[in-house]
Amino acid sequence: MAKRRPSGDGMVRKREDGRWEGRIVVGHKEDGDPIFQYVLAPTQKALLPKLHQNIEVFRDVELCEDSRMTLAQWLNRWLDEYAAPRLRESTMSGYRMYAEQYIKPRLGNKKMNSITSADIQRLYTKLKKEGRVHEHPEYGRALSAGTVRRIHTMLHRALEDAVKARIIPRNPTEGLTLPKADCPAKRVLTDRELDKFMEAIKADPFWHDFFYTELTTGLRRGEICGLQWRDFDPETGMLQISRTLHRKAGGGFEAGETKTGRGRRKILLPQSTADVLRKRQRKALGEWIFPDPLRPERPISPDAAYRRLKSLLRETGIAENIPFHGLRHTFATHALASGVDAKTLSGILGHTDATFTLNTYTHVTGDMQKQSATIVGNFMEDIFGKELKPWQNAENGAKEASI
Repeated sequence: MAKRRPSGDGMVRKREDGRWEGRIVVGHKEDGDPIFQYVLAPTQKALLPKLHQNIEVFRDVELCEDSRMTLAQWLNRWLDEYAAPRLRESTMSGYRMYAEQYIKPRLGNKKMNSITSADIQRLYTKLKKEGRVHEHPEYGRALSAGTVRRIHTMLHRALEDAVKARIIPRNPTEGLTLPKADCPAKRVLTDRELDKFMEAIKADPFWHDFFYTELTTGLRRGEICGLQWRDFDPETGMLQISRTLHRKAGGGFEAGETKTGRGRRKILLPQSTADVLRKRQRKALGEWIFPDPLRPERPISPDAAYRRLKSLLRETGIAENIPFHGLRHTFATHALASGVDAKTLSGILGHTDATFTLNTYTHVTGDMQKQSATIVGNFMEDIFGKELKPWQNAENGAKEASI
């Protein structure tokens, strides 16, 4: 049996067509035969830099035979074997759509071990400019920045698993430039709208407790619909968030894991909310805190909650462009404006960290910064007077000191 050639070993030769070919060993097949990576150039001088670059890329790498598969083949395997066991059906549906509509038509035939960061950067640029499958009357063929960023998240995960499986040496999605995230203003209920909404739910015995709890906790729609009585401690007023209702393939909802690991959390309810649930618990007929009115053995459907919200908005004359998530935003906005710190609010909302919370509610934190600046400014004026600032001496015109 021939001696096993080490990974990184390179060779150069001139082909019959006049071009120069370089090849390096990047791994081995199950029978020990080497797997080669090839580089072509018109001259030996032009070939050598390319070859040395590839040697650096594949240094200390031992790829398997699957490195010859195409991106389309890997995505098929990754979706079925890697992603499906750990992701929700709704997420899987989106990932399969991203693969079929956006990635495979443009890069699907490319071999895994030849995909570069430049290839993927060009893909993102192309998608942002003209990636939409059906032309939009306002945006044309351009994809939103948010969609491109979600495609990147999926592709990054797929190629990260390919690195672990020894199919590619490095993840080519690392360090790419992504389009700036779309940050539309969060639509929340104003103070006046909130007063009208609260009056409206008082007249609705069935939905009052549901929407009161939502507005005082900021739970996600699937989370509040998935609450069970075992999650509520009437003595302490503590509520455990441990599941969510999410859509099943083919229709309907089922209980499953929360959106993120941080989604599993305990929150201390406001006294008024805890009282609402205590009173409700005394009349409970089943395990769900908010059961379906016709089938109390089942939870209220998230779709039914959304429809009732829309009808309440119509009845009160509030604009219907407020999504259900707008109630969550309303809670968070009022909490921050009332002085709840970002770290505490992040835990209540189940965000990954306080930075995400601050970035999400910059419209509130910006106003809070302005308010803080005004307070500090007034404080400084009280000490130094309006004409004399600590950083500016009007009498001698001295330049600012460097600090």
